[in-house]
Amino acid sequence: MALLKGGRFVPDPWRHLHDLEALPAEGHVILDVEHWRSAAQRPTNVAYGLSLAPSQPVAAIAADLPFLSLIAIQFPKFTDGRGYSLARQLRQRYHFAGELRATGDILFDQLQFLARCGFDAFEINDPITIRLLKEGHNPDAMQLFYQPGDGPEKDVGTSPWRRRSIS
Repeated sequence: MALLKGGRFVPDPWRHLHDLEALPAEGHVILDVEHWRSAAQRPTNVAYGLSLAPSQPVAAIAADLPFLSLIAIQFPKFTDGRGYSLARQLRQRYHFAGELRATGDILFDQLQFLARCGFDAFEINDPITIRLLKEGHNPDAMQLFYQPGDGPEKDVGTSPWRRRSIS
């Protein structure tokens, strides 16, 4: 698995903890929602991340967002688009400012659209996507969009009412 952030591959400081593993005294850990809820004592020298399945509602974890540095949204299949909606909700409705990571079955063609929904990190398993990125292919080649998204927009003077921020 390769971690793409800021357009380049970087080492991943985060560790996925499984249900039976105890929380470490320090470091960066990613927990599933059940493990997060069941942890009676959480060490303070730990940065916490939460792994969300596409079926889990964001509203259920809204109160926990101030305690989280990262949210990893799972994409079990590249055809499952629910993670895009979760990302938009986290960024726009709940103003989550931490790292938003897409994990799972992510393909090269999806990277730009994922970024436009608010993702800023990608755990990539697909060998073709990894190869394309290492060869220098740019997922941000498209510059004009029908719908607004996170990040800079090029104003082309069309449909200005569609470019208003929704809060």
